[in-house]
Amino acid sequence: MNNKDTGFLGENMAADYLIHLGYEIIERNWRYKHLELDIIASKDGLLNIIEVKTRSSIQFGFPEHSIGRKKMQFLKNAAAVFQYKNPKWKRIQFGVIAIYKNHSNPWVLDYFEDVYF
Repeated sequence: MNNKDTGFLGENMAADYLIHLGYEIIERNWRYKHLELDIIASKDGLLNIIEVKTRSSIQFGFPEHSIGRKKMQFLKNAAAVFQYKNPKWKRIQFGVIAIYKNHSNPWVLDYFEDVYF
């Protein structure tokens, strides 16, 4: 499985997980110029910007550790554009879904809700 396939699988797993938790998926892979947001969802009147990181192994670390300062700023910029284009959303929070293969489980999914960048 190549990186693109792994990422696609992870985003599908993440979306299914969020729906199971009662989120409504508004957008997937939302783009504006060079900006992109993996999943935009809502729950209880709150806009949730979810970054999905998927790895086929944790040989080089957990997926969530790959989100650095530059990526955080990129996500904030993209969220600001989305909010500007969709002014009904006043409340926003960020989250990260990290998915990786584990020896004991085929896939492990960790959801970090309300992440502060």
